[in-house]
This record gives sequence, C-alpha cells and structure tokens, in this order.
Amino acid sequence: MKILLVEDHPELSEWVAKSLRQVGYAVDVTDRGDHAEHLLLTGDYDGVLLDLSLPGKDGLEVLRSLRARGSHVPVLIFTARSSVDERIKGLNQGADDYLTKPFELAELEARLKALLRRSAGQNPRIQLGDLSFDLVSRMPCVRGVPLSLTPRELAVLEALLSRVGRPVARDSLFEKIFSMEQDARPEAIEIYVHRLRKKLEGSGAQITTVRGLGYMVKEAAH
Repeated sequence: MKILLVEDHPELSEWVAKSLRQVGYAVDVTDRGDHAEHLLLTGDYDGVLLDLSLPGKDGLEVLRSLRARGSHVPVLIFTARSSVDERIKGLNQGADDYLTKPFELAELEARLKALLRRSAGQNPRIQLGDLSFDLVSRMPCVRGVPLSLTPRELAVLEALLSRVGRPVARDSLFEKIFSMEQDARPEAIEIYVHRLRKKLEGSGAQITTVRGLGYMVKEAAH
C-alpha cells in the first residue's frame, strides 16, 4: 500500500517514513501543503498522514480541497494542535482520525491499519485457493501457516490481490511499491514477481504475465 506523509519536521518525518517502509508500505514524503495537494491530484494513495501546520498551504486547506474533489482516501491528521475545537474542526473537514503529538509509533501504525480496514469494507480478508490475506494485519497465510515475505514482496502481493483476476501494469505496481525517494527502476518489479511466484507454489494461487498489460494473480488451475 502507498502512503503520503505530509510533515515539515525533518526528524519526525524521517522516523515515521522509515518505520512504515520497514513494514512494507511505500511512502512518499513532502513537507509542504501545496506540494501535498499536487501529489494528491497526480498520484494514487491508499492513505494520507497529514500534519496541519505546514508551509505553502495549511493542512486543513489541503484536506478541504481533497474532500471537495470527492476523494475518499483515508486521512489521519497528526498534529500538535490538541484542543477539542481543533479536533472537531479537523474531523468536520473530512479527516478520518486525529492523533496529537507527541505519539507512539505503535499507535500511529495501529490507527493507520484501522483506517485502511474501514476503507476496505466489512470483509477485510481475501481468499484465493489455499492463500488467505488479511488486509488489516497484512498477513498472508497458506493453509493457516504464515507466508514469509520481504516487505517489497508483500507490497507486490498486496497490490495484485487488490485486483484479483485483473491485470496490473508493471508501472502501476512500481508506483505502488516504491516511493519517490527510492532509486529504483520499473524493471525491478520483475525480480519481486519472480520471487513471489516461487513462494506461492502449491498455494493454489499463481501470478501470470498478461502480455502487454502486466501481471495478474488468480486461482491456479487444478
């Protein structure tokens, strides 16, 4: 899943981004509200972590514009503005949750998972053959046994499972898995797809190449 982190405190931003990447999220980072608005107009994100006191454009203005465009991407505000009035204002502008600074990273991750679960609907589990994937815990299992994947392998599987039976373009996978700061090329996706194919052997799920369209995960033929 791809997250946009909007925070103008360099150390906090680096700390949060590093931690989220370690558990398999792709994270784009910006420290300005106007830049965040541009990224939200041009990019595809599964969630937004948004500070309010930002240069360029206030976080509430960014949120207001996002909702005015009809976007339902989950937004978690995290800010030093801790008064009840500020929380109400943020929630009324369309925020899905509100976390005040300072916070524990574990709580931030838990709240982010909760937002993504709610956006996934009432059935946060995907079943494909003997492979099951919990959208909340982001845990893939084969016949109940956890499947050991690296963070990027997990991100590829998650992106493919979000479109079971439909092809996902290589460039789209690349955008979902790598953040803007990472030095990588779209061809790197082929490496992770190859590794995933081997790890999914015997699971009842398989990744196929759809010529000219990308990759697709589907139930393996018996």
